[in-house]
Amino acid sequence: MHSPLVDAVFDLDALLEPEETVWARAARAFATNRILPTIEDDFEEKHFRAELIPELGAAGFLGMHLTGYGCAGAGAVSYGLVCLELEAADSGWRTFVSVQGSLAMSAIHKYGSEEQKQRWLPGMAAGRLVGCFALTEPTGGSDPAAMTTTATRDADGWVIEGAKRWIGLASIADVAIVWAQTDAGVRGFLVPTDSVGFTATPIGGKLSMRASIQCDVRFDAVRVPADAILPGAAGLAGPFGCLNEARFGIVFGAMGAARSCLDAAILRAKTREVFGKPIGATQLIQAKLADMLVEYEKGVLLALHLGRLKERGTLTPAQISIGKLNSVREAIQIAREARVILGGDGITSEFPVMRHLANLESVRTYEGTDEIHQLVLGRALTGLNAFS
Repeated sequence: MHSPLVDAVFDLDALLEPEETVWARAARAFATNRILPTIEDDFEEKHFRAELIPELGAAGFLGMHLTGYGCAGAGAVSYGLVCLELEAADSGWRTFVSVQGSLAMSAIHKYGSEEQKQRWLPGMAAGRLVGCFALTEPTGGSDPAAMTTTATRDADGWVIEGAKRWIGLASIADVAIVWAQTDAGVRGFLVPTDSVGFTATPIGGKLSMRASIQCDVRFDAVRVPADAILPGAAGLAGPFGCLNEARFGIVFGAMGAARSCLDAAILRAKTREVFGKPIGATQLIQAKLADMLVEYEKGVLLALHLGRLKERGTLTPAQISIGKLNSVREAIQIAREARVILGGDGITSEFPVMRHLANLESVRTYEGTDEIHQLVLGRALTGLNAFS
């Protein structure tokens, strides 16, 4: 599953089960054949290739960690490796798989009624239907308890009012999982996006995640029936349970972006000549490459450890925070060092490094900023809450 350049030093495949290797190779083949040929142009043109969604479904990647309803029922490590391989191509495509599978499908699978599961999950697993996850609001996402979107019960069902921001896939989604304040606290609702009063507007001007879709969403007296509520989700534990699934995918995924940058730096170091020899023959460049490799390998080993814990059912939110914080932070540093090794050419689309670096700034922000995860870990260490 890994780069031949990296594997020459450290054989991570030796730590994988055969099924995990099969999933990783399938994801790498998909990324190589279906994403990489056009991703630089797509990033430049701000183009999301929706035609790839059914292909991701046919490959089994959508909701692959879930069981039943057309989902693959794969292990946590297999899912993580698919995230790694897709993000090695582009963070936007790993983000799609995360939003569809770890957020929207997980919410329905964890908290939905049997009727809701049967209605939505098979089509979402196949890539025929797309879901989005509407939690973050325009004022920010770090304090979801302060959300102002409301759902009010009346004789005919629920009426939803409010706004959300940075909602991935909302303008192409068939259903939105909407979190809103009710008289009984925060609850989740399944809202078909063709509902009257639902408006999703793609956010323009992005310098990151340009080959994917994030939206502003408005709910203007959106009416849904009484059975649109997710019966198993009560309070913020509902959305947080889904966020932890997505954060787990990022732990692996960010290392894919890091690997891509490291590969580019190694190849360039061997072929770019300055002062009459390859720059890779200098001590300064070799030191950079060595440090990048060490942080990449540590990040993947941590991801694998968290994956094994998840498969045993013992993974905690604090442990996920360690992984998300470390993987994204180190991936950004690896990308920055790779850009230095590439010289001026490193800022061009001839290499993937600046695209990854820009995307990783988004990944650093969503599913919990560095600071939020530091507070999670600080609370775990001290038993004291410093969130407010």
